[in-house]
Amino acid sequence: MSSRHSRRAILQGGGVAALALGTGLLPGFAQRALAEEAVARDAGPARKKVFCFLFLRGALDGLMALQPLGDPRLQELRPQLALLPPGMPSKGAQSAPLVSLGDSVAFAAHPSLAPLLPLWQQGHLAFVHAVGSPDPTRSHFDAQDMLELGTPGRTSTPEGFLTRALTLAPAQEPRSPLEVVALSARAPRSLQGEKGALAFSGVDQLRLRPQAGTGGNPGRAASREVFQALYGEGADRVSSAGQQAFAAVDLLEKKTGRNGPQTDERARYPGGPMGNSLKQLAQLIKADVGLRVGCLDAGGWDTHAGEPGVLQRLLGELAAGLSAFWLDLGERAADVTLVAATEFGRTARQNGAVGTDHCHGSVALVLGGDVVGGEVHGLWPGLRDDQLYEQRDLAVTTDLRAVLASALTGALGPIDLARVFPGFTGAPMPGLIRA
Repeated sequence: MSSRHSRRAILQGGGVAALALGTGLLPGFAQRALAEEAVARDAGPARKKVFCFLFLRGALDGLMALQPLGDPRLQELRPQLALLPPGMPSKGAQSAPLVSLGDSVAFAAHPSLAPLLPLWQQGHLAFVHAVGSPDPTRSHFDAQDMLELGTPGRTSTPEGFLTRALTLAPAQEPRSPLEVVALSARAPRSLQGEKGALAFSGVDQLRLRPQAGTGGNPGRAASREVFQALYGEGADRVSSAGQQAFAAVDLLEKKTGRNGPQTDERARYPGGPMGNSLKQLAQLIKADVGLRVGCLDAGGWDTHAGEPGVLQRLLGELAAGLSAFWLDLGERAADVTLVAATEFGRTARQNGAVGTDHCHGSVALVLGGDVVGGEVHGLWPGLRDDQLYEQRDLAVTTDLRAVLASALTGALGPIDLARVFPGFTGAPMPGLIRA
């Protein structure tokens, strides 16, 4: 069996962070912001390729998101969760309006992923199935740490995988004070050690607008008072760092005006944190402020009970958000690669609460202008007992680090992957990203 299954779809309808959030990232950022003061005064850096990582926290059920209809064990293992192709007796199961036929097994995308149909057909969206970590842990906390640190089996690594990737990637000049952004309440562990990262939940939080009547730059005018309230006697120690951080505000406003980046009125983002984060990320990318790495979080994927209803909502939000994100980006979509992945998957057999428990393999989504889309990549392991990991889990046949390596090198340039992912002896996943 080839390492990549081509699926031609028959798809049918059916820092500044510390100011706003108390995350304490400012001191390291100050050094970069100070060095780039001239950038903030000028028009700003030229457009660059952007790598985005969307962490689906809680363990997405890959066998629900993209079901192997061609595997005869599916219905036996999941009598209430299995999707069935149109025309087959359902026995209470849902029907599957999105069907993808392949050379060895047929896959069906969950009906809630229907908004992604155009991106699949246009070749911008790909799936990688049976993907995950070589570490067998079923602990959310350990698995999430290992993924973000890039070191399966180790949770004490001092730096995140994105920190190492940025350090090793070819430098692009001029550098930007908005080069690395996390659209979240605090910087993720994947950026641990990256002193230039900004973490904030929305672009407006970057500005810290003062009371009416305050003259001068609003962020700079308000910063002293805000620092004093947050840090008390320590305000003097961090205030200068905060002042440098407002270089990011200056750059953003020079590129977009006081009203900030604009959203394409045709883009219909879903409500909630995931849709808002994608919207904010699209705004920053379109503003051409020099963003190279953007991180997002989306939680709630731990479906031990009542899985059909939970995933109908979450997958619908994911699909609507990614669809709006792509539309909103416009011509900048060609410069973006987004990987949406989770820490591990769910058991092949459903449990007594119409849910699934922690397991090994799952699925990843890869969206971008350089993605070889319209395909399901990876090696399908099968669902027989002798094919399942420990006779209960979807086996991992593709190391998630290979997927991340492909996307990272495509967006950031040549990188020493052995240093980005210590202990990884593999290579970027072939055929996933166009050279």
